[in-house]
Amino acid sequence: MSAMTEQVIAADLLMSAKSAIKNYAIAISECATPELRQALTEQLNDTIRSHEQITNYMINKGYYHPVDVLEQLRLDQQAAQTALNLQ
Repeated sequence: MSAMTEQVIAADLLMSAKSAIKNYAIAISECATPELRQALTEQLNDTIRSHEQITNYMINKGYYHPVDVLEQLRLDQQAAQTALNLQ
């Protein structure tokens, strides 16, 4: 598997985790029962842990630079160019 493919998959997983975290938080705020709230809170916590693992993986591989905006912008532009070249 090429590095770009691995990077795209990891980025997709990260975006999915972020979306799930938001959705769990919304669902928790609208729960009707304490039991459901607890179950969703456990799922939220699991998803937060997964997000952290994915983030650390991407940082260690050099795919994600959350504190270096210019480097992250360069990588994002490179990924966009690669996507355009696939056509």
